[in-house]
Amino acid sequence: MTLATDPRPDSALRPDADTAAVLDVYGAPVPRLTVIGTGYLGATHAICMAVLGYEVLGVDVDPVKVEWLNSGRVPFFEPGLPELLAKALDSGRLRFTTNFAEAGDFGDVHFLCVGTPQQKGSDAADLRYVDSAVTELAEHLRRRTLVVGKSTVPVGTAARLTELVQRLAPAGTDVELAWNPEFLREGYAVDDTLRPDRLVFGTESAWAEERLRAAFAPVIARDTPVVVTDLTTAELVKVAANSFLATKISYINAMAEVCEATGADVTGLAEALSYDDRIGGRFLKPGLGFGGGCLPKDIRAFSHRAEELGVGQAVAFLREVDAINKRRRARTVDLVRELVGGDLAGARITALGAAFKPNSDDIRDAPALDVARTLHQAGAHVTVVDPAATENARRTFPELTYGSDALTAAAGADVVVLLTEWTQFREMDPHAMAAVVSHRRIVDGRHALNPSQWRAAGWEYRALGRP
Repeated sequence: MTLATDPRPDSALRPDADTAAVLDVYGAPVPRLTVIGTGYLGATHAICMAVLGYEVLGVDVDPVKVEWLNSGRVPFFEPGLPELLAKALDSGRLRFTTNFAEAGDFGDVHFLCVGTPQQKGSDAADLRYVDSAVTELAEHLRRRTLVVGKSTVPVGTAARLTELVQRLAPAGTDVELAWNPEFLREGYAVDDTLRPDRLVFGTESAWAEERLRAAFAPVIARDTPVVVTDLTTAELVKVAANSFLATKISYINAMAEVCEATGADVTGLAEALSYDDRIGGRFLKPGLGFGGGCLPKDIRAFSHRAEELGVGQAVAFLREVDAINKRRRARTVDLVRELVGGDLAGARITALGAAFKPNSDDIRDAPALDVARTLHQAGAHVTVVDPAATENARRTFPELTYGSDALTAAAGADVVVLLTEWTQFREMDPHAMAAVVSHRRIVDGRHALNPSQWRAAGWEYRALGRP
């Protein structure tokens, strides 16, 4: 059977019959789903599950967010998601509410998708929102049901939440808790939800596993691997994966530091390493480093939790991974400073990018904005351009100047610095840019441009880890 789960807006989606057919194979009734928390993870999960044919109720304490979603507006940038939201709402299978009592009555499987940000003044994860969501939901659970955590949490949280929900719920121990970590990449969240590379189910009973399989039946039917494990291991999977990716990114950036000291070229080094199938080329890309709402705070929270458990030395290397990543930002500022002769005061800088990665409007721990703000604080006149994240950046850093497009923003610039590798920035015409700037100097913070083309157009080209 071919399931109609293509995330493209023009797809013909016929999920009702497909979902029912798959569940008939399992011999299980179709569960009704609630999604607690409608931020990036929760809204994406709710919308995609409804598109797959499930009845879904999204729950959030923010009435404005609920109003937006019910009216068909996605409150963040994610390619393909607005079109799927419209389809899901039109189907009648998806709606959003602030009412936890309604959620308790409605749902057979409740997905927890609230945020776990870094605590202020600490590396630890802030679990207030998770605890609040479980407490609010628990008092309305009056029958056998499954609560499924998707949020990234410190190991041991699931055991604590199990005790909490069973103590507070009228149904008591008839309420079970499972863990199903998410692996969404911003900019690709729709495809990662509908076509994940694996599903991880942390469960304590065969019934909980069966409920999760029923809740993901169309996805599993596409031959998606399913790893069934215990709660603790499931909690560790996400932070372990993010820690590995962060380490790989920081490794090649550490090599970039060595290349700068020796005159070697980190891009050639990365290419040579990528052909070793023990290493591979994915995430072995030098540049400004990682940011966003996951990798930085996850590796810090993982280190903090390991220290609490008495095994901090086992992941002590993650502190250096974090430090290497931060040094890339400072070194990018240094490259700009070198190009203007050592003094940034009064220099006109065009910063291309604000989001932490392309195809996103997320500016959490964004290296691009960190660099732009540092340049501004050093006395430069900085103009920032981003296709999607400008308004978010303007609210957070109103002291910066913002432009509408790269060519206009570059007028009179002393240095152009590429900080987020959006396609429109990668494909810029160096000759067109040369016609508007004061000086042809560019810092490629993402190794996204062709140095030969830019140098042929008369530009002084600099990049991290390159001669």
